[in-house]
Amino acid sequence: MAIVLDTDPVDPVERSDYMHWAMGAAMVSVEWHWVEDGPGATAHGLIAPLGDLTVCVGETTANRVVRTPALARDGVEPTVFVNLQLAGTAMVVQQDREAVLQPGAMAMYDSSAPYTLLNEEGMGGEFFQIPHSALALPTDLIRKACAIPLIPDHPLATLTFDYLRRVAADPSLFTAINGDLVGHPSIELLRAVITTQLGYADRAAEPLANTLQIRVLDYVSRHLRDPELSAERIAAAHFISVRHLYKILADANISLAEYVRTRRLEAARHELGRSDATVTIASIARRCGFTDMSSFSRAFRSAYGMSPRNWRGHHLRASADPDPSLATPQ
Repeated sequence: MAIVLDTDPVDPVERSDYMHWAMGAAMVSVEWHWVEDGPGATAHGLIAPLGDLTVCVGETTANRVVRTPALARDGVEPTVFVNLQLAGTAMVVQQDREAVLQPGAMAMYDSSAPYTLLNEEGMGGEFFQIPHSALALPTDLIRKACAIPLIPDHPLATLTFDYLRRVAADPSLFTAINGDLVGHPSIELLRAVITTQLGYADRAAEPLANTLQIRVLDYVSRHLRDPELSAERIAAAHFISVRHLYKILADANISLAEYVRTRRLEAARHELGRSDATVTIASIARRCGFTDMSSFSRAFRSAYGMSPRNWRGHHLRASADPDPSLATPQ
């Protein structure tokens, strides 16, 4: 069940105690200290379970969070936290290490050892909690990965950061069924990031294999506009054969050609709906990865029941006229 964080109804002098209680009830017990107490010290957020993963999305004013040695020995199941830095600068301190986080970076910390989080500019972001048992890595390896920036220019770290951001940004996933579906791949991606960045090639093999499908689809999404995108290029980028590429997609009931065409058509439909008539339909089609205008028009009509030109005209009329009968067709 999701827990809503909201300090507004709480007396300012009791807000530190409220956050101590809320964090302990939803995650682990910590000491919470506002940089400046008073009515301006606020926190708003949501904590939701996603299978073995727990996500917290929120904003707070400047604060310092401490898990003391005594709290770290509280007997609660050990968990790992992954902090996604979205704005400002923060610091994670643990195991005699300090990780300074800039936007786009992430870092881990472990509940079974003391830590300090410094958010002197406030916090606006997301963090995730995973039990040690679900992460399935040795404790000593987990601790080696704590309080070090998981660098944004590492391709797998970037993919994981973006994937977790999308998960946190979609409240429709905060249900028991959907949570289980996204929780497992999220954990596998984190396992892959940890093991590859620490150089444990033997331990990286399994999570890399388990996340191959996610990484392939992410690659396709980032290269949709490239008309040269092909099965051969996708396979080469992931050091696998074309046959293996088709197999991992077939395991998820995904046809590569259909997936690419559908995503390109969705992009073209979006562009047609928001661009003005001075941008030609042909240029939009090319921008979305189509090389042949007639093939694009046939595919668009098949998918949406009208030509690209009619779609654009209908959308422009609907935008100009509030009459619901002119609403964009589904």
